[in-house]
Amino acid sequence: MHIDFGSFFIQIAAFILLLLLLKKYAFGPLFEVMEKRRQHVLSEISTAEENRQEAASLLKEQEESLQKSRNEAYQIIEQAKQTSVRQAEEIVDNAKAEVARLKEDALKDIENERSKAAETLRAQVGAMSIMIAAKIIEQNLNEKEQKKLVDKYLKEVGGKL
Repeated sequence: MHIDFGSFFIQIAAFILLLLLLKKYAFGPLFEVMEKRRQHVLSEISTAEENRQEAASLLKEQEESLQKSRNEAYQIIEQAKQTSVRQAEEIVDNAKAEVARLKEDALKDIENERSKAAETLRAQVGAMSIMIAAKIIEQNLNEKEQKKLVDKYLKEVGGKL
């Protein structure tokens, strides 16, 4: 085997020249495209991370807003309960006051009727006493007959009461 050093150096020079040309015209633009692609992928990753963080922040805000709404609803319900309890107490208090007033009016009416009845009874007893006295005067009775007559008229008065 015979090695020709002249053609060997020409082949090496051609290879180096080809390598330089490839580097300048093929590998350079190719590496440039690859670097742009790498930068684009990095920016997309960065944007995706920012979007994820923003979504997490929005989710947290929504959860806080939902919790705030729940608290407000709970407060409204509690206020409604307190208002209804207060109104129920007012209704019960008003009813008790009305019952007390009606009871007092009824007691006054009863007392008035009792007074009228006693007045009527006094008038009737007075009238009967006069009648008894008149009868006793008309009849000149002995003590036993007077007692019978008084008992008889007292029984009549008792029957009318």
